[in-house]
Order: sequence, then C-alpha cells, then structure tokens
Amino acid sequence: MLKGPAAARLLSALGALILAAAPVQAQEEVVSHTLSNGMEVLVKPDRRAPVVTSMVWYRVGGLDEPRGRTGISHVLEHMMFKGTEEVGPGELSEIIARNGGEENAFTGQDYTAYFEQLAADRLDVALRLEADRMVNLLLPPEEFDKEAKVVMEERRLRVEDNPQAKAREVLSSVAFDASGYGDPIIGWMPDLKALTVEQTEAWYREYYAPANARLVVAGDVDPEEVFAKAEEYFGDLEGGEEGPQRPTYGADPGGERQADITGRARVPYLVAGYRVPNLPAAEEEWEPYALRVLAGILSEGRSARLPARLVREQGVAAAADTFYDPASRDSGLFYVDGVPAGDTSMGDLEEALLAEVRTLREDLVPAEELDRVKRQIEADEVFERDSVFYQAMQIGKLETIGYGHEYLDTYVDRIRAVTPEQVREVARKYLQPERRTVVRLHPEKPQSAEEES
Repeated sequence: MLKGPAAARLLSALGALILAAAPVQAQEEVVSHTLSNGMEVLVKPDRRAPVVTSMVWYRVGGLDEPRGRTGISHVLEHMMFKGTEEVGPGELSEIIARNGGEENAFTGQDYTAYFEQLAADRLDVALRLEADRMVNLLLPPEEFDKEAKVVMEERRLRVEDNPQAKAREVLSSVAFDASGYGDPIIGWMPDLKALTVEQTEAWYREYYAPANARLVVAGDVDPEEVFAKAEEYFGDLEGGEEGPQRPTYGADPGGERQADITGRARVPYLVAGYRVPNLPAAEEEWEPYALRVLAGILSEGRSARLPARLVREQGVAAAADTFYDPASRDSGLFYVDGVPAGDTSMGDLEEALLAEVRTLREDLVPAEELDRVKRQIEADEVFERDSVFYQAMQIGKLETIGYGHEYLDTYVDRIRAVTPEQVREVARKYLQPERRTVVRLHPEKPQSAEEES
C-alpha cells in the first residue's frame, strides 16, 4: 500500500483524472425558478442514483442577531421540530424515518437550513413537511423551556467545557468587535437564559417566510416536476419580505489585538486570525483564490509546510493547521493555530507559526509545490461534488449569502490560475501583524494543598 508523499501524488493524479471526466457524468446544470410569492427554487439534477436531497435555506443566522438575543436563531432551529397543528412534536423526524430517510438542520452565522435525504420518489414528503412548518409552527412554552435548556447544555459541552473552542470564541469576539461575527452562533449564556418564547416567535414571524427562503433540490429529479411540486406545497403561502440584514463592517481591524486566557486544558493552544475580505469585498477578483491556495500551502496534506516543518522536522508543534473560507456575508478571518510539542514554550510556537507566514510574504512558492497544492484542492473539490448532499449544500449556501451558484462553475479554473506572485501578494497584503488577532490559551495551574485549604 502506498503511503506518504507517493500516496498524495497518486490521489492528486486521480483527482485530476476524475476532474477531467466529470462532464460525462450523469449530472446537469442548476435550473432555477421563482414562485409568485418570492421563494426561489433551485434544482440540480444528478441521475446516478435514485436519491434526492431537499433543503430549505433561510437568510438569517448569528450575524443578524442583536446583542441581548444571541443564539435565538439556533434555539428556533430546535423549536422547528416541535410540531404544528398537523404534525406533533418529534413527529416530523418519525415520518421521514418511516419513509427511509434522514433529516436534520444547522445554523450558521449567515443562514439557517433544514434538510431531508430520501429516495427520489419520496420528495413530496419532505416538501409537505417543510411548507407546513414554514408558516404553522407551534411554540408551546413548556417545549420552549426544554429546548432552551438543551441549547444551554450544548453550549456547556461544546464551548465552556472545551478550552480550544473557548479560545476560538474569544478570538472572534476580539477580532469582530462590531460585526455580528463576534457573537457565537450558539449564543452567550446570559442571553440564552433571558430568551423568551415571545421573542423567538417574533423572530420566526420576521424571518421565516417564502421571500426570505430558498428551496434547493439535488438528485434524481426533473426540474419542471420539482417546480410544480414546489408550487403545490409552497405557492399558496404568504410571501412576506426578505428579512432585515445587519450592515457589513469591512475588513479593517485597526491594529493587532491579543488576548491571553486560562482554562482547564491539558496543553496550551494558540490561535491567530487575520482579517480578510469576503468574496465581494476583495479588491481583486483573484485574491480569495490565492488565499485559499496559500492556506493549502501551509496545511493541505502531510507534506504541507506546517505539518512537515513544525511538527516533523522542528518538533515545536504537536499539531498546526490553517482554515480559510471566503464565502460569507461579511469579512472573515484567515486562521492559523497550533499546539506546542513537549516542552516547547507558547512563545516559541508562536514565533515558528509566524515565521512560516513571513516566509510566504517574502519568497515565491516553488512551482512544483504550488502545483501539488492546487491538484490537492481540485481533487478534494471533485470528491466532494460526488455527493448529492454536498451539491445541494454548496448551492444553498452560495445563493443564500448572495453569491450565486455560478461560483462553483469557475472555482477549479480560478484555483488553477493562481500564480506564485499572487500568493505572495495576498500574504503581503492581508497576513500582516496589524490585521492579526492572537489568542493564547494557558492551562490552569493546579492549586497547591495549602491554596486549596
């Protein structure tokens, strides 16, 4: 069995071959139609298997929540499973399961979405249930109290009992002092405790309407038949209006920011975020793609610079990674994080991470390394697009945040077109200290016996 660089090269080659073969697969273009009430319907036929993914996306998430009501979108997501006059609490999930399918939902900073995965001939089941709860949701106070407590417990488990997650939450709150991205999607605990069912119902009435929603269907379907079904189930619903949106705040951080926190962590942890523009705000169209390739150079695969140099060669990091996603409604962050290895100090780890960033600002990436990273990104994209769910997910996300699904059609070509000079330019422009926020997590020191007494 091939391992290491040889395996990586083979996967990249296979990815390129699959990419070249993609047009002959049984997939078709996205077709869209807008209902009379303002609801947009997007269909992506993919006839390779008799399955379908149905998603309803609402253009509301953490970014839209005012201070004092953080977490309300996520709480409402929970309440959307508590029933209508026609469907009892928890019954929606049971109906989907009886039809051999799966369902779930998720809340992000830019959206809230609900989905079902079913056999293609069961699409009507999903559409009927989603149309019903779009306008007929019941919010019994006793169910609301239960779900609010569930969300608070989620917060304890995912954030308050997870020191690294807490560090990332602090990073966002420090980096985004004005934008709603500074508040966690799950909400601040005082806001969750104070949230009322009346506030949640008002949020539902304000944002959950056809004009603020998009239906995305991908799989073994005929677009015209989907449009007819959408008209049948959603067409008579009152359209409402597209929900109000908070203003954007741009990507000017106003100088470097730092925070040191302590927590019940076994090891120290460092996370840094550089303020970068989202796709529409980039001064040059190619910049987000160059930043994506730059992230790949640092952490895409075992041979990337951070795992190869900091983890295996220098031994200063037990783990090191990057993350970057330009698809957002407001400006975002380019993340770099790491865990020191052994007796390595936090300062030495930080210097090693920043040294790799500085190198990208100073030197051109060798052509062979750049090509390897681009092939890896292409391969990852091809394998992800093999999933009907992923296709619906990407279309829904891009349409909801206002970019359009056409972004997918040019993504790989734009990645291929990135040059070494462009990688260096975006590093010089955006990965600068004045655009950086750094959070250092230090493990709590154990109390001595005298202090405990």
